[in-house]
Amino acid sequence: MRELTAEARLHFYARSLSRRTGRGLHTAALYGSLAMIAAVVFGTLSVHPF
Repeated sequence: MRELTAEARLHFYARSLSRRTGRGLHTAALYGSLAMIAAVVFGTLSVHPF
């Protein structure tokens, strides 16, 4: 098996780390947008009910 250089190992580690944090960031953005939509709908209904 081929031995990886330090730079290649660092690059591989950074890619695996960004894959994990990227997924969490997308999840947080999704939940944030849903919360924003719910707040706008609730605020609209509470000011002008039906």
